Amino acid sequence: MSAPIPRLDFDHINRTAMNVLPSLLARWLPDGRRQGHEWVARNPRRGDRSPGSFKVNMNNCRWSDFATGDRGGDPVSLAAYLFDLKQGEAAQRLAAMLGLGGEA
Repeated sequence: MSAPIPRLDFDHINRTAMNVLPSLLARWLPDGRRQGHEWVARNPRRGDRSPGSFKVNMNNCRWSDFATGDRGGDPVSLAAYLFDLKQGEAAQRLAAMLGLGGEA
């Protein structure tokens, strides 16, 4: 019999990630830059030539690619989108990155 899978606390992971969001954005979208309360970058998921259509609000982590309509509202959904992961896998990896457990 296998061990039970621990429940991921998405709210806790997202709250913790929000505390270090500028560092996460610099790591995940290194060619971006802060512009007011937004991180403006090129979308690494498509052939985006210049920053501007992909933005992340640094106050609430609402993010959007205005060219494609892809959007979300928290660090887990952003990680899932950027790294082409399912929400649970993104939460697990983000938790590990933040020292909350999970796999790195």
